[in-house]
Amino acid sequence: MTDKELKTLKANLWHAADVLRSGAHLAANKYGQPILGLIFLRYADILFKQHKAEIDAEFSRLSGTRMEKPIKEIAIEKCGFYLPECAYYDFINDAPDTAEKAELVKKAMLAIEAENPKMDGVLPKEVYAQLVPEEEPELLSNIVRIFKDIPENCTVDIFGEIYEYFIGNFALAEGKDGGTFYTPATVVRYMVEVLDPQPGDKKFLDPACGSGGMFVQAARYMHDHNASKADQMKFRCYGVEKEPDTVKLAKMNLLLNNVRGDITEANSFYSDPYNAFGAFDYVMANPPFNVDEVSFDRVSGDPRFNTYGVPRNATKSAKKASDKKETVPNANYLWIGYFATALNEHGKAALVMANSASDAGKSEYEIRKKLIEEGIISQMVTLPSNMFASVTLPATLWFFDRNKPQTDKKDEILFIDARNVFTQIDRAHRKFSDEQIKNLGIITRLYNGDTESFVALVKEYEAELEAAPETTDDKEIKTKAYWQSQLDWLNERFPNGVYRDVIGLCKAAKLEGEDGIIDQDYSLNAGRYVGVVIEDDGMTEAEFRDTMLGLNSELEKLNDEARALEAQIAENIKGLFGE
Repeated sequence: MTDKELKTLKANLWHAADVLRSGAHLAANKYGQPILGLIFLRYADILFKQHKAEIDAEFSRLSGTRMEKPIKEIAIEKCGFYLPECAYYDFINDAPDTAEKAELVKKAMLAIEAENPKMDGVLPKEVYAQLVPEEEPELLSNIVRIFKDIPENCTVDIFGEIYEYFIGNFALAEGKDGGTFYTPATVVRYMVEVLDPQPGDKKFLDPACGSGGMFVQAARYMHDHNASKADQMKFRCYGVEKEPDTVKLAKMNLLLNNVRGDITEANSFYSDPYNAFGAFDYVMANPPFNVDEVSFDRVSGDPRFNTYGVPRNATKSAKKASDKKETVPNANYLWIGYFATALNEHGKAALVMANSASDAGKSEYEIRKKLIEEGIISQMVTLPSNMFASVTLPATLWFFDRNKPQTDKKDEILFIDARNVFTQIDRAHRKFSDEQIKNLGIITRLYNGDTESFVALVKEYEAELEAAPETTDDKEIKTKAYWQSQLDWLNERFPNGVYRDVIGLCKAAKLEGEDGIIDQDYSLNAGRYVGVVIEDDGMTEAEFRDTMLGLNSELEKLNDEARALEAQIAENIKGLFGE
């Protein structure tokens, strides 16, 4: 399936959500459960069909011998699960378009969970009864029929992309509430590009995992970089999520993307289900920003949080002891400390954080100073605004590397200001394009001395340039002008494929020295180091002076006209009402 065909398929399938929204008796934030459940059901049906002949052949071969096995056991060996006949998609799709279809879907979900213990409690069941309203009992049938359009030859990767597409669209539709369980895929892809996770016997933690997008993108990155299936199977993901419904989304997401791992329902501030301290090779998350109700007493004794210091108010409250117990004034630095302490000696981390944390003062300043002086902060990236459904202001990406203090880069940090690198989706939302992810990612590669990756990317763009048409009316097809602009972006900023500081984009800032990190009072705000590009307008000082005086004169005339119009309007109003 081509990228264009997949995009068309996803758009057509999204129509199911519109059908549901118009007729179902569901709250706005509940559309996702039944739709994502049906995607999973269709996935299970197609994957089982793809293995059915192999399963039946093995069952027949072993029948009557000492090695005879139940067909369920063989199915789990061949495709990872067993699908009972009552859960076949055609069985449900072909049933009459009545209210009984909701009961058939429920029975299918219950049967899948019963036959496959790892799915116990994950699939939606009761919600389908709300999709057969009395005035439109065929509504559920119409939605089921839409997902029948997913081709029988779809792969796990295609289903994973469809599922992620729906999660993203639900997040956009729900706005702030949806954003709590979803980090935009292109932001996660960039984070993974910088983190560069390697396959093998590695452990990956997300302590605020939402719907599991960090795990999925990490797995896809390894797959795209030709990691062997055996090595990918060794890579295990561990997620913590406190919202029960979101835990189910994440578990389905991992199953649909064939990602090995566990999701635990818990609050990461008060629970440590995986004994995280010093245990993980990779940590990624987009935790909730600016949480202010975390109990100080419950976290102050935990090494995950107190190793670098627990944020607290500068002065003790004057309230009586009987009043409310002390809380952490802002939990942003609890997350930051948690990420740093969860890493093993060679671990790396990436997290999304509020911009305000980069310059936070008081006790947070002291925590940041310790992290900087220890040398584990490797990179800071300021994102464009409007990248998230729940946050309109720019956020910042923090990257940690436990191995960095042992290198010659211990006393410097790479700062990237990506606020002007984005693709507009609509008036209110932005994303990174594939090429923008690669271009930003190559900055990190070059900084780490990887010239080969730069050369490979240039060759990739040159090949696309050669194959591209001069012009086209199809917005999906990129022209020669587009690919030439990508080449120009790379070569103008990094001639000869060597890292250098670029004003307005990137800066490798030292700890010591003029305008260094210490000189900037341990700020981690990229704008302080990267600077701003000042465009040369080509005017002499005298020409600039004359231009500004002329503009000022024009402004004065416009102001005079505005005052005259105000007076005229006031007179007209008085005349109109006889005052």
